[in-house]
Amino acid sequence: MIPSTSIPIIDPTRLIDLGWSDAWAAHLDASGPVGRPGRVLVAHRGACVVATAEDEVTVEASGALRRETRAGGIVPAVGDWVVVTSAIERILPRRSAISRKVKGKAAQVQVIAANVDTVFLVSGLDGDFNLRRIERALVAVWDTGAQPVVVLTKSDLVTDLADKEGAVEAIAAGVAVHAVSAREDIGLEALAPYRRRGSTIALLGSSGAGKSTLVNRLLGWDRQDTGSVRENDSRGRHTTTKRELIVLPAGGVLVDTPGLRELQLWEGEGGLDAVFADVTADAGACRFRDCGHEEEPGCAVRAAWAAGGVTPERIESYRKLQKELGHVASLRDERVRQERSRQVKIIHRAARKQKPRD
Repeated sequence: MIPSTSIPIIDPTRLIDLGWSDAWAAHLDASGPVGRPGRVLVAHRGACVVATAEDEVTVEASGALRRETRAGGIVPAVGDWVVVTSAIERILPRRSAISRKVKGKAAQVQVIAANVDTVFLVSGLDGDFNLRRIERALVAVWDTGAQPVVVLTKSDLVTDLADKEGAVEAIAAGVAVHAVSAREDIGLEALAPYRRRGSTIALLGSSGAGKSTLVNRLLGWDRQDTGSVRENDSRGRHTTTKRELIVLPAGGVLVDTPGLRELQLWEGEGGLDAVFADVTADAGACRFRDCGHEEEPGCAVRAAWAAGGVTPERIESYRKLQKELGHVASLRDERVRQERSRQVKIIHRAARKQKPRD
């Protein structure tokens, strides 16, 4: 059990390896509760594994933090910097957060990883290759505060590598694209600049994309289980079963994640405009400022599409993601309205209890 008094940092280099910096130290000084800084390695439903300067501890959120969460506060996630005593007392302000909408009709968000510097969007060049899935991932990550990087795995299995690289570069303007083969140790040197001491990399991709094999190569030993994929579609089973922060021997830390069947968007309006800049390039010339590029008269975007230059598949992808983001925004607005209504009822009930009786 960790005592609830201030404990000096025994090995500051351990925290630096995890990403600790003067900026986090400043947040710690301003955070209030006495305790030790640590970073969340694994977040379970009821407790978290936290790495501190001394050791790794399994701790639950304090009562005060749980009350903050019930009132709309954030829940500890992998990558969070936290203050711990015998429990997690406080979550330090996040620099970035990779989030997705929880599957279902409710407006609920799940933070996949916090305080990430770079996101490797991993896509296999075999049957897993899907431009529309890459577009979706780019939109989800673009405005998170982390840098997206597309990593195309299994380059040793294809003969049309240049064509596929070119297709990805065409939809990922301004984003680095690297083709690698983790199994054959090809192209991995291109990923070295992202593995700086103190930096955090998160891996996102579908099952069978090659994330676990890539993690093992970056580590230098087979830490993660790897599995075979189906021949008909190159999809694999989930060999990674939890999100986990792993320290890399060459520098930096890595957040491995289970394969995502679909990355449901939570926010990304800015990312949509950036990723599909070629699709909406003529939006400023539309007759109506709020043109939806559907059936409105004088739509310059639709006219440009008709003239060619943008594929129908990319246009359809844009419209699908735009519609999805609009739906999620309406769910978020409804959740805010319900929360405000709940707070007003609580205030009114409290006022009635305090009202003096005649």
